[in-house]
Amino acid sequence: MAPMKAVRPNVAKPERPQAALTVNAPQLLPDGSDLDFRHFVHDALAFASRLQAVRDGFAKLIGLTGVQYTMLISIYHLEFEHRVGITTVAEHLHLSGTFVTTETNKLAKLGLVDKSRDGEDRRRINLRTTARARNLLSELAEVQSHVNDAHFSPLSAEDFNRLKHLMPALVTSTDRALRLLAAAGLPDKRQSNADAALRDGRSITEASS
Repeated sequence: MAPMKAVRPNVAKPERPQAALTVNAPQLLPDGSDLDFRHFVHDALAFASRLQAVRDGFAKLIGLTGVQYTMLISIYHLEFEHRVGITTVAEHLHLSGTFVTTETNKLAKLGLVDKSRDGEDRRRINLRTTARARNLLSELAEVQSHVNDAHFSPLSAEDFNRLKHLMPALVTSTDRALRLLAAAGLPDKRQSNADAALRDGRSITEASS
């Protein structure tokens, strides 16, 4: 007769420790875990750094800084729709009027932007790109269009339509998040940068530049 096997008592396995949740909104917690959210945030950070690197690369091709290029191409495209002023550019780029004024003054000194008083409202400064600026941007577009096609190739028309409507809302919600973060307290210089940015509508990145 074969010996009987010893019966082991059912011992509950100790639960695996769980990382503290970094988000509370239920729509961001599939299956109660924030792992997907963390992956999303880290992918977004990786995308943002590459987006800025591409922007800086475009700028370098025409001898500008990244901020100067962004300002110049914004004025260029906006002026096809209506008169462009400091406020127009500030609202378009989610920046402060003071910052836009400083950077457009630099572009004017480079001979890339013309600044003039508005004929109807003398308090208003109108901005226009110069012929030199338009030539630079037209030449850049030949390279730029191929780079951007590759950069955003995963997006379908539906994806792009959805994202272009989501992005402004995410900018606004991020401003609210920065206010919460500033209220919670940031160390040393970044705290003062955050406070200044929130007071005049800039981002923390802009305040640190």
